[in-house]
Amino acid sequence: MSVRRTAAGITALGFAPLALTLATAAPAAAHGSMADPVSRVSTCFAEGPESPQSAACKAAVAASGTQAFYDWNEVNIPNAAGKHRELIPDGKLCSAGRDKYKGLDLPRADWPATAMEPGEHTFRYQATAPHKGGFELYITKDGYDPSEPLKWSDLESEPFAEATDPALKDGSYVIDGSLPKKEGRHLIYSIWQRSDSPEAFYTCSDVTFGGGGGDGAGKAPKVPDEQRIAAGADKSTVDHGGHGGGDGGSGHGAEGGAGHDDGSAAPGSGPGGEGPAPQGGAAPRDAAEKADLAETGGDSSTVPLAAGGTAVLAIGAGVLVATARRRATATSTPTPPRG
Repeated sequence: MSVRRTAAGITALGFAPLALTLATAAPAAAHGSMADPVSRVSTCFAEGPESPQSAACKAAVAASGTQAFYDWNEVNIPNAAGKHRELIPDGKLCSAGRDKYKGLDLPRADWPATAMEPGEHTFRYQATAPHKGGFELYITKDGYDPSEPLKWSDLESEPFAEATDPALKDGSYVIDGSLPKKEGRHLIYSIWQRSDSPEAFYTCSDVTFGGGGGDGAGKAPKVPDEQRIAAGADKSTVDHGGHGGGDGGSGHGAEGGAGHDDGSAAPGSGPGGEGPAPQGGAAPRDAAEKADLAETGGDSSTVPLAAGGTAVLAIGAGVLVATARRRATATSTPTPPRG
């Protein structure tokens, strides 16, 4: 075998583990919920899981428990891959079919609602861990009855607003859309399908047209602010740091196909999951690296790991190539004849 061919083989063997390392060195985590109009889960978290104020949130906490609302930004299916209608049954759209969030599916006409008007509107989706992907926003049909369980057929057949990789401003995705003419109480349903993963997120936002918002007592929904998020982080089982975070979180309850924090299996979960969410890790070394990690879901600790792996493999490959050359030279040198 020639030195060149031997070196090529060694190089290929040396960098094959590197390719595997790079392919698996970026576990993903993504979370978020609609902020304008405010989603049900965000509203109840903002009110306080231990002491909700509105009658609807009190009922939702009674049905789901407080943990669902400390994990307010994790209403997801890890392996949705666009199969939303196949995986989420009628009556369970707001919970994404997850028993953990079943309180969000309660059919009530007193969910705190955001007052809206037909026409152009800038929607905001609070992203605690941003990723590339597409958004679809649907609204309920005329005649929608909030006292009945929400079905797919209650939604208009086409989204009234769509966005692919929308701009992220002040921690929220900005989505421009035009609301159709509606009257009375309605619901806006959002689907965020990641393009760097099969994972998808879902929200239900109650809205009113032609009148005041709020709940039955006139209280308007609130968005969880940074103080509320920070105060609830210790009780969350979701990584709120984007791509790092505390040592007590377990990442997505649904990631890796391991089921949910409540022990139930996720719709569409299985061996195809993404693996555990990243925990901890050094801060990104520059702004460009940080932005890239935010889009792809890689933990910053994977960057030095990959770089270190490259250096080690390169050194090892160099040593092996040099050894192969010496051996080849020794083999090709003719032995002098004996006298």
